[in-house]
Amino acid sequence: MSTTTTTATPTLTTQSKKRAGLVEDAKLLQHPVEKTGIAAISQGMMLPGIPSFTDMDKKRRWMLEHMAGAFRIFSRKGFTEGMSGHISLRDPEHSNLFWTNPLGIHFGLIKASDMILLNHDGEVVGGNRSRPANAAGFQIHSALHKRYTHVNAACHAHTVNGKAWSAFARPLEMINQDVTMFYGDAQAVYKDFGGVVLTPEEGRRLGTALGPRGKLLILRNHGLLTVGHTVDEAAYLYTLAERSCEIQLKVENAAAAGSPRVLIDRDAAEFTFKMTTDPEAVYCEFQPDYEYELAVSGGDFLQ
Repeated sequence: MSTTTTTATPTLTTQSKKRAGLVEDAKLLQHPVEKTGIAAISQGMMLPGIPSFTDMDKKRRWMLEHMAGAFRIFSRKGFTEGMSGHISLRDPEHSNLFWTNPLGIHFGLIKASDMILLNHDGEVVGGNRSRPANAAGFQIHSALHKRYTHVNAACHAHTVNGKAWSAFARPLEMINQDVTMFYGDAQAVYKDFGGVVLTPEEGRRLGTALGPRGKLLILRNHGLLTVGHTVDEAAYLYTLAERSCEIQLKVENAAAAGSPRVLIDRDAAEFTFKMTTDPEAVYCEFQPDYEYELAVSGGDFLQ
């Protein structure tokens, strides 16, 4: 006599199904679907990101317009100090050349046509030939562009809060959500100060201090330097770093008066960093300032 064994399929009650659904929801919360920074922040349709070009001349023109816009935004935010400060931008066609601003023109007056094209020997090979570039800026930016292929743009200025915080020769602390863009290896401190950067050796040391994953370099007794895949990314990170230094100084004052500070824990900081710092997301962070500048200035910096 043979015996047939059957396996019964369990029947879930409505309450059991709800519990099972809650378990699946919990699993999704623990392991959310991977999204880019732009996808994560966009509810509904996707925010447009970095445009693409088939015409190299049009791409170059667009990049120089955004570079000029970055200077105007720096001016509006009070980032000027005499002739100090410079932004550089790798040429999209000739990777061994980069654009920078002329020495002695106020950030609030710079136009796209003012930019100077340099090679890594410091020779002017294109663009504006009516003024020199900043020699210290050349040493810094040339070293960064030569060393790191992902550094297409770099920004440096002598700003109030950046200079003040640089006197401590310490990295920024993870004291709020925004500063987590500089979590971990994304920021570094250059702990030497040898005066104005006028030698290739000093430029190379700055590049070493920044590191391959660096986005912000705090230069002791000097100020801030940021880098990015686009000039928009580098410029936004600079404005964020300057504001973060201001907030850090306020927190330092409050802590000195006895108020305890609470830092963001490592996992939360790492997650926020991951979700906010891809190059396209940071590019988009810059666009509200750029569009505002375009509107209030009438776009004269596009010339």
